[in-house]
Amino acid sequence: MMKILVLGAGGTIGRRIVEEALNRKCEVKALLRDPSLIGAQHDELTALKGDLLEPGEVARAAAGCDAVVSAFGLEAGEGRMLAEAARMIVEGTRAAGVERLIVAGGAGTLFASPGVRLMDTPDYPEELRPLALAHAEAYEIYARSDLDWTYASPAAWIEPGRRTGNFRIGTMLLVTDDEGHSRISAEDFAAALIDELDDPNFIRSRFTVAY
Repeated sequence: MMKILVLGAGGTIGRRIVEEALNRKCEVKALLRDPSLIGAQHDELTALKGDLLEPGEVARAAAGCDAVVSAFGLEAGEGRMLAEAARMIVEGTRAAGVERLIVAGGAGTLFASPGVRLMDTPDYPEELRPLALAHAEAYEIYARSDLDWTYASPAAWIEPGRRTGNFRIGTMLLVTDDEGHSRISAEDFAAALIDELDDPNFIRSRFTVAY
């Protein structure tokens, strides 16, 4: 049984990562400022009170785990904390002696075409650009770490839906359908992350998921 720590487990993606991991017989620990936000009960789920911006608390929660999975995210206008969170997550994971880190990140840093990031395209919402830039800074922090990191970007559009288990995997380029749409359900994004945990294909690299 794999044991993992999930950060950001109270959010839309984090809750689905927890559910997916439990369904695959993982033992899950979740670190939250308010453990009641976990919204689930399970014999193999332990909700811990703590702050991921404190590396010591991340290290204590991650002790004995096989991997850390971060779904920490922020709303537009709050992105300045993403880089700091990335540093603390890396530091805490390393201090716990855990080598494997999977991060659910943003889509804005993907390339819409060769050499052109999605965040730099004319139609990208200007109000989301600062958050996308913060994700780019956080990505560089993970990429420079000595951990066995993986950075997973969703499609351009992600929302709660249903788990189909039927999606496509890309690397640096935004994945779109025949009509140019890029979307994924939070459930299938979570499934792709746990797939990577079960069968690593992107150690020290990134991937993206879309229909």
